[in-house]
Amino acid sequence: MTQLAPGDDAAPATSDAPEVVQTDLGAKDGLTKCQRCGSTEIALNVATGMLRCAFCRHEQSSENAHEAFDLRGDIGDLAGLVVGSGSSDISESTEVVLTFKCSACGAEVVVDTAHSTQARCHWCRNTLSVNAQMPNGAVPDMILPFSVTKEEAMRHIDEFVKKRTFFAHPAFKREFNASNVMGVYLPYMVVDVNAHALLTGQGEHETARRTTGEGKDERTVYDADLFDVEREFDIHIDDLTIESSSERLDQRTGHNTNNIINSIMPFDVENAVRYDSNFLSDFTSERRDSNVEQLGPAVLEQAKDIARHRAIDTLAHYDRGVRWDNEDIEIKGQRWLAAYLPVWLYSHYEQKGGGRSLLHYVAVNGRTGETMGSVPLHKGRVALGAVVAQVIGTAAGIGLMVTMS
Repeated sequence: MTQLAPGDDAAPATSDAPEVVQTDLGAKDGLTKCQRCGSTEIALNVATGMLRCAFCRHEQSSENAHEAFDLRGDIGDLAGLVVGSGSSDISESTEVVLTFKCSACGAEVVVDTAHSTQARCHWCRNTLSVNAQMPNGAVPDMILPFSVTKEEAMRHIDEFVKKRTFFAHPAFKREFNASNVMGVYLPYMVVDVNAHALLTGQGEHETARRTTGEGKDERTVYDADLFDVEREFDIHIDDLTIESSSERLDQRTGHNTNNIINSIMPFDVENAVRYDSNFLSDFTSERRDSNVEQLGPAVLEQAKDIARHRAIDTLAHYDRGVRWDNEDIEIKGQRWLAAYLPVWLYSHYEQKGGGRSLLHYVAVNGRTGETMGSVPLHKGRVALGAVVAQVIGTAAGIGLMVTMS
């Protein structure tokens, strides 16, 4: 969401040191028990969005993250850099393997936070969880629970692939099985931005047009007035989502199909809740490995895109377009929170010629069901389809000529 306001002088950031919002206050590692029966078998009930005990079926709600961290204020009041404690810089020296003493039986339990924040005690079978944040990117500030079930995701993937079966590679068709889809919490940064935009350039307004020449030499000539154009305004960006996994940030389409995941946005991050590792039961997750400083340029580029888009409504007079020569975006305030967002992923590993390979994804937004994917193609069928389309186009052209004659 963006809001425009009359341009004011841009205020400098108040301090180089970030203001940290502690988002794991009261979080406890170890056993998280059901409030009614004491079981540690707690997981997300996708149908209700609440955590449910597997034994007594008791369900408990979680606190909305924006309300818990008091993030409903005016973005225009943001100044300097504010970060959630789960968004703090990652310390490379921090261990990802933690050892807990099970408070139920006393056994030592190892949790590899590079892959999960939960582990089951091998003696008493109780589940131990990591909820307190550590500087290795494993525990975010908030989490957006799945609301699309696996069965619904399978249906979306089946429908997506069915429309592309004719051109799909035979190996993909043989191996395709939508039930292999996995629910994954992917790491993102959710960013609020208070910025000042100054766009300067030139715009053209058409004053006349005429046709000159004849036959092949015929062309249309335009007359236009040229104007210097300047737009200056404040811009408030609410809940901008940026991938925070270096692997997912790699958008080279010749090497991967990560761009597919971007196409299933947006997520309703305003409904995210305070992080609780029990939401990860029955799902997998990826750990954040990028810091605010590394992701800042991506936020700035998206802020420029948003500023250009918001200026469009004021440019109707320049019917031959505007070329922006300078795009100055000064970020006056920003707030960063680390989040886990839900995605259903179906993957297929394609072995290509020359020892090359490509991992294809069909992704389903775990909140909205929006689906997009990449399917390996059968080159022969694609070529045949192109030939058929050309023949049909030629035949249609001949028919049109006959009709006109």
